[in-house]
Amino acid sequence: MLERAGVPRDEAARVLMASQALDARKIRAGTTITSTVSPDSGASEVVLQLAIDRLVRFTRTSTAGAKRGWLETEETLPWTTDTVVVGGVVSSTLTGAITQGADAFPVNVRSEVAYALADILEYRVDLSRDLRAGDTIKVLMERQRAPNGAVRPGNVIAARLTVDGRRVETMRFAQGTKAGVTATYFDGDGKSMRAAFLRAPLAFRRISSVFGLRRHPILGTVRAHQGMDYAAARGTPVRALGDGIVIFAGWKGGYGRVLEIRHRNGFVTRYGHLNGFAPGIRRGTTVSISRTVAFVGTTGLSTAPHLHFEVLVNGRHRDPRVALRNVTGEPLAASQRAGFDDLKARLFARLDGTSVGQAAAGPVSTRITGD
Repeated sequence: MLERAGVPRDEAARVLMASQALDARKIRAGTTITSTVSPDSGASEVVLQLAIDRLVRFTRTSTAGAKRGWLETEETLPWTTDTVVVGGVVSSTLTGAITQGADAFPVNVRSEVAYALADILEYRVDLSRDLRAGDTIKVLMERQRAPNGAVRPGNVIAARLTVDGRRVETMRFAQGTKAGVTATYFDGDGKSMRAAFLRAPLAFRRISSVFGLRRHPILGTVRAHQGMDYAAARGTPVRALGDGIVIFAGWKGGYGRVLEIRHRNGFVTRYGHLNGFAPGIRRGTTVSISRTVAFVGTTGLSTAPHLHFEVLVNGRHRDPRVALRNVTGEPLAASQRAGFDDLKARLFARLDGTSVGQAAAGPVSTRITGD
């Protein structure tokens, strides 16, 4: 590799011998190497870009034949940060809307903007099911630039979405206490975006059918489909929607291999057609929210790999979209409320006053200190 960069084999060997920062056996494909080579004196500098913001630089310290030495230094490139507004109108998916409305970022990182927003919303919105064509998304977020021109997304600062006709707002708020500062996300009413339940059991998901009546694909009869189906590849990890205790893990008729978890407040979640269970998952196991508990399969009355998911409340089937929507996060402490309301007004005024694709003028601070 170094020879292709113009560094003769003997000098390349000396460069590698001088290195303490890298393992030559673990250099990733695609690593950029820049060398300075003179026809008269040979190589004088070699630079490897190990990450978007990390360089390892080798500089020749002498020129006397075999006595040539190399000095290694590591450099972390400083990033500058501004804020921009991205967003768009949904035609099919969140990723598609963001990709079309994130001109402030290179094409190859626009999906990361969508993923960052999805991570914040996963307790409130099932982005594979709740979004409708015509829903809107607008996000105020950080844009970071490296000296070499590389651009990457930073933190989401504030966002407003219309989801199936209802407004969903979120903002980053750093609460200052004597124990330190913790930055988390809250909705427009000052409730934590984190709630008792996730909105969907798969991190990467696509729902193939919804709560209601449908023709069963195998039995051919119209019957109550008391849950939701998530089409996914066999082996896709299934997450526990909330903290709870496994009350069943085994085979159950048409469900095939099935897992049931009991949560607080009378909630039970059921996951069917599973390929298998995660290590340690059995009846009586305590699980935490987001833990991988099983894997997508096609067991039982199933025509293709997918996850069948149900929610029962006090023993009765409920539409997961409705039942989980009503479980919200903890409210903000009263001592922080005034600061939160002031910051919310400023952030959403900036969000509303800036066009998609434009930089938001001035610094953005999401830190409010208090008792």
